[in-house]
Amino acid sequence: MFKHILIPTDGSELSSRAVQSGVALAKAVGAKVTGITVTVPSQVFADATSTNTAGEMYLGQIKDAAAGAGVHCNVIHAEHEQPYQAIIDATKRNGCDLIVMASHGRRGVSAFMLGSETVKLLTHSTIPVLVYR
Repeated sequence: MFKHILIPTDGSELSSRAVQSGVALAKAVGAKVTGITVTVPSQVFADATSTNTAGEMYLGQIKDAAAGAGVHCNVIHAEHEQPYQAIIDATKRNGCDLIVMASHGRRGVSAFMLGSETVKLLTHSTIPVLVYR
């Protein structure tokens, strides 16, 4: 079964629910978790202080959820132009064997124009991805 689950978060409500589910899964199977939030470099230059504060808050939610469930947890605040690639890189560096993440469920032109990090991750990941909706 899974031993190390990576849980990406962007701080959204749906992402927060995915964090809770990912931590619950980790507890159920005896896995540890690594939480990650990814900041696009252009966001950092725009307002480094608030971006870093938000990232730390998002990661704090994962740490708190894991601590409450008694699950071992590490966190990563990554900076990358392509968030999906930062997530894939983190799975490789940390030996993760599952990704649990939210999908915002955009459809049609909105999904096409904005691109979906979840779809990109599903396309490029070599490990299983559990999508929370």
